[in-house]
Amino acid sequence: MEEILKQNKNASHKEFEKLLSQDLGKRILKEGEIITGTVSKIGKKFIYVDISAKSEGAISVDEFKLAKEEVSIGAKIDVLLEKIENKFGDVVISREKARKVYSWKKMEKSYEAKTPVTGNIVGRVKGGFCVDVSSCLCFLPGSQVSIKPLNNNEINKMMKEPQTFEVVKMDTKRGNIVLSRRSIIEKVRDHDRDKIVSKLKVGDVVDGTVKALVEWGCFVDLNGVDSLLHITDISFSRISKPSDLLSIGQTIKVKITKISEDKKISVSVKDLSEDPYINEIEKFEVGKNYPATVTKVVEYGAFASLAPGLEGLIHSSEMSHTKKNMHPGKILTTSQKIQVQVLDKDIEKRRISLSYKNTLPNPWKEFMKKHKKGDTIEGIVKSVTNFAVFFTIKNYELDSMIHYKNLSYAEKESELEKYKKGQAIKAKILEISEEQSKIRCGIRELQADPFETNFADRKASDVITVFVHSISKNGIQVYMGNKKDLLLTIKKNQLAKDVENQRETRFTPGQKVDCLISKLDKKKREVSLSIKALEEKESKEALKKYGSEDSGMKLKDILGPLISKKKKEKDN
Repeated sequence: MEEILKQNKNASHKEFEKLLSQDLGKRILKEGEIITGTVSKIGKKFIYVDISAKSEGAISVDEFKLAKEEVSIGAKIDVLLEKIENKFGDVVISREKARKVYSWKKMEKSYEAKTPVTGNIVGRVKGGFCVDVSSCLCFLPGSQVSIKPLNNNEINKMMKEPQTFEVVKMDTKRGNIVLSRRSIIEKVRDHDRDKIVSKLKVGDVVDGTVKALVEWGCFVDLNGVDSLLHITDISFSRISKPSDLLSIGQTIKVKITKISEDKKISVSVKDLSEDPYINEIEKFEVGKNYPATVTKVVEYGAFASLAPGLEGLIHSSEMSHTKKNMHPGKILTTSQKIQVQVLDKDIEKRRISLSYKNTLPNPWKEFMKKHKKGDTIEGIVKSVTNFAVFFTIKNYELDSMIHYKNLSYAEKESELEKYKKGQAIKAKILEISEEQSKIRCGIRELQADPFETNFADRKASDVITVFVHSISKNGIQVYMGNKKDLLLTIKKNQLAKDVENQRETRFTPGQKVDCLISKLDKKKREVSLSIKALEEKESKEALKKYGSEDSGMKLKDILGPLISKKKKEKDN
């Protein structure tokens, strides 16, 4: 009996295995694929799904709660088969991962078709935001959020509502998806812009609102479309900056002057009025003077307005008769009312050349009428350089120069130290050149030439009496008469016949000294003095008169009494 029961049990087991293998053979399960299963049981922590495997798969209830998905027994759901059998012999499946696979495939289709997707911004990350698109987490760079910067309130409001994005990048290997909200906004804007631009044409006069001011002009909003108003199209008159005439938020009428292929619009304000240049230019004749207002000062001159919208250039060379190298800003200032002379008109090039100096008295002509070479003039020292003194001539806007050689007959650079800025001086005109704008003067020429005074009737070999002025290592400086206007040097080797007496210390300032003119060149104004030469001359004369070297007497015995006698006569 037992053997019979045992045989029946084995037969039943073999039959069950046969039936199971037949059922499994009908369907091949693969890990990583999505399978449709049936909800068989709902527990507190897990929901069990039958996928026709050896056992039912269990899915955490949390996966359904996060997705806000409600299920019931018998419901058909898609799951991802992670493992056919784990170490416990159970099937491992996931509803969330199945949903993510579907989302990824959906994102791929949107990326390829360039169709927008909808998602929620769920949080901030480094460099941008995290976006949930159908359970697929994507990255939204901060630069792709909007076409303009957003404040925190605007960002918080945006995160509370679903937003539309464009998939701009997908990395399948890394599982990264990059979105852009800005591209969606730009497409909407461009679409609206095309709509508005299609209704506009060149020549239309429309109302606009000044949106932004820049150095070269301003941007004008034409009912949602930006247009450029260049600074040269704001007014016929020259303006330094757009803010001189316009302000942000101001409503203005503009004329459309250009619509480019890329829908960029250029507008003009000045084209709405008549060109004053054409209307006013004929009123101004070449060679005549007219009132004007300085509108702008530049490096090379200044612009002056003759009438509204009619301006001319005053070149720096036409600023002043005398101030040739001065910056125009030191002569004229903006808004200054002046008189100008029209020099030239070029209607085709819309250019007018003006002169400011021609409306002013010419100090050169005035000076030339009243002064000539040789006249004495007065002035105030303007500056002292390393080679000359410059002074402004009294009652004239003219400068003159005195070279250091013309300061005194000494002709030394040290003479420059005697003159300071603001000092009043007198000088003699030596040269006048209106073409070169040059007046050269001299101070020494107002004085008598001490060289001529002292040596006019003298010649070489004459004996003269001088006074010691100062003593140096190289000799002594002496002067003639009571004036010290001409200092001469007697070199050390010319101080005495005998070497032992060639000591400069033998002399004291103020001492009378006789010497001989050893050299005199009146043309070159050169003179050399020598005590040695005088002693040698006197020695020869004494020998000739009183004896010779063969008489047995020494020279000192002959000259001693004579020199002493002569010295006493001089002292008396």
